Amino acid sequence: MQLSVEAISAIPARMNEAWNRSDATAFFADFADDAEFADFEGTIYRGREQMIATHQPIFDTVMKGSRLLRGEVPFARIIGPGCGVVHHRVGIAMPGEKEPPPSRYSMQLFVMNWQNDHWEVVALQNSRLISLEAVAALESADLGPAVGGTP
Repeated sequence: MQLSVEAISAIPARMNEAWNRSDATAFFADFADDAEFADFEGTIYRGREQMIATHQPIFDTVMKGSRLLRGEVPFARIIGPGCGVVHHRVGIAMPGEKEPPPSRYSMQLFVMNWQNDHWEVVALQNSRLISLEAVAALESADLGPAVGGTP
């Protein structure tokens, strides 16, 4: 690998391919041992081993046969010596779906560090993309207080 934007931009594509094979070990292969990952629901996973241990059962059950599609890197940049960031957009299609619905697209922010002679993901924030119209509909539904929030 190289200290290049192309090298850090390739990591999300490898992760997408691993997801589509339901392989949690390969999905997190580019992560540092002590990486942190915040999923779109706000759960924080600490350490590659915890990420693998919690995601393989998900691949084997509720997400079995799902595919990551339409992955794109709209932004990648080396921001300092051995440090890079990548924005990645991707959708999840469930079995039988040809395309992900708009509600299943995410934007991911990767923070990467050059260590051990290769790029490693040290932090990943996965955020669900949601339109302003969907936010307005949720707010008008009066679902009660948000998790961890106050009324």
